Amino acid sequence: MHVKLSENFRAVFYAPFYATHALGFYTTEDVEVELLNSPAPAAAAKGLLDGSIDISWGGPMRVMKAHDDDPASPMVCFCEVAARDPFFLVGKADPAAFRLTDLSQLKLGTVSEVPTPWLCLQHDLRLKGIDPAALTCVTGRTMADNLEALRCGELEVAQMFEPYVSMALQASVGQILYAANARGPTVYTTYLATRDSIRRNRAALDAMVRATQRTLTWVAEHSGTELANAVASYYPHVPRELLASSLQRYHDTGLWARTPEVSRQGFARLADSLKSGGFISRAHVYEDCVDQSFN
Repeated sequence: MHVKLSENFRAVFYAPFYATHALGFYTTEDVEVELLNSPAPAAAAKGLLDGSIDISWGGPMRVMKAHDDDPASPMVCFCEVAARDPFFLVGKADPAAFRLTDLSQLKLGTVSEVPTPWLCLQHDLRLKGIDPAALTCVTGRTMADNLEALRCGELEVAQMFEPYVSMALQASVGQILYAANARGPTVYTTYLATRDSIRRNRAALDAMVRATQRTLTWVAEHSGTELANAVASYYPHVPRELLASSLQRYHDTGLWARTPEVSRQGFARLADSLKSGGFISRAHVYEDCVDQSFN
């Protein structure tokens, strides 16, 4: 059984996807998974629809957006891996005293590489009675740029994921002021496919889900250092110690799912955030967007 799998983009919080390859769990399940690079986070949807790839991983927000644009969209998601938001707010304020409402008085650098973290943070702010439009935000910069801006004092707070968080802490550039995972379940990353691809590749995709379950169990039982050792070859530009600390932070905050079933609570939380930010026009139904036959 052979499957063409497109990665979303190379990120530390995707480590379990690479671990499934590195630990040989696909081989154990007798499926050959060809890992393909994606030119951009949003590019996988086109490849899924034209059949050039069989499956991708990414945010269910892509599925919701597809259904928003076309109610008859064949796009679905399944097999939850990242079950919480992996982003943090880092700055030089006192973490013990910091509240999200303080952002109204601070210069914030937001994530530009992908839309979901800022959409989710905006919803967090609205729930606290804060209008995100009233904030002083610097947009359009990369997380690496924002880390340097923190270092130089051009920003007071920056939104980022690992390894930039650990880099900031190690360089004493800032401290963690807010962890987005604290809001609770938010389905962040799953497999994505079309219903036709699932029909054509059913046995192989079943095997992939079984392999991913093996990985989720392994990740829960092993340390960030052990996970870093397993996936280090996928992150050649991240020093091993930095990778280990980043993965341990994610492990400790319960970022990764324990089972592949897509959380209804997490799906609803993500849908509310996307609708709140105007990314989708309505909160989409779980049954329309999630292939439950893999649960």
